Amino acid sequence: MEEKPKKEGFFARLKRGLQKTRETFAAGFEAVFTNGKIDEEFYDDLEEVLITGDIGVRMTEQLMTDMREKVAAEYIVDPKIVKRWLLDEIRREMQTPPDAYRFEKEKAALLIVGVNGVGKTTTVGKLAGKMKDEGKRVVIAAADTFRAAAGEQLMEWARRADAELIGGREGADPASVVYDATAAAKARNADMLLVDTAGRLHNKKNLMMELEKINRIITREYADACRETLVVLDATTGQNALEQARQFKEVTDLTGIILTKMDGTAKGGIAIAIQSELKVPVKYIGVGEGIDDLQKFDADAFVDAIFDTK
Repeated sequence: MEEKPKKEGFFARLKRGLQKTRETFAAGFEAVFTNGKIDEEFYDDLEEVLITGDIGVRMTEQLMTDMREKVAAEYIVDPKIVKRWLLDEIRREMQTPPDAYRFEKEKAALLIVGVNGVGKTTTVGKLAGKMKDEGKRVVIAAADTFRAAAGEQLMEWARRADAELIGGREGADPASVVYDATAAAKARNADMLLVDTAGRLHNKKNLMMELEKINRIITREYADACRETLVVLDATTGQNALEQARQFKEVTDLTGIILTKMDGTAKGGIAIAIQSELKVPVKYIGVGEGIDDLQKFDADAFVDAIFDTK
């Protein structure tokens, strides 16, 4: 009997998915540390590599300042010691807080925000599928009533996850959909309510009013639920993803980030920039189309995959 091929682990998929990002870093990053000495040229070259790798200006400046202080205070002359310190600092910066996934252990309501085209609706579906696999009862609110295809996509995911989908006609008030969904979640004694929202940033005032209305309904009708607001970002857009996250943070209380399309992008370093600049943790990362390709963020695995430390 022919053996089935062994399923590739998530770290292997992550490393393969981040190959372009790694190639962007690898040659320049390694070259800096093989220079043999720590001088101004070393610092300038390293700063350029980090910024061009989408790690972000704020994070890069902080790392360079701390690095100079450490090298001076400890009389470090070996670039390899600086390299180890740098990778450890990035890992530390990227760690998720101890209570980051508290919502998985309690009755929860997750508001999923993000612009159209980033994979938001698919991410909602994948989360529903993951929670179903963990034995949870899920209700999905199709509150993106402005894009007809969103409801159709969610319907298929809801079927696969055996989740109840609550939607409304195209153009319906999203808040009324959420109201009906909270009633369904209570009636079914659901473990999780997932709310897919419309992705509009061009009129932030309207978006803010809509999200405030949705939040009020969840607070009133589903008061005992653990609350999360997660923004879905397309990693391939690099600095644009950072700007989107910044704008959503202005109109809602973001508790986490979901980065999609990490596979095949040369801009994977943007995960570091976003978490560093906004102080909002990356909670999930997507490296493919399958349900198993959306996983909890692991800072150590991420840094190892980008900088090829294993």
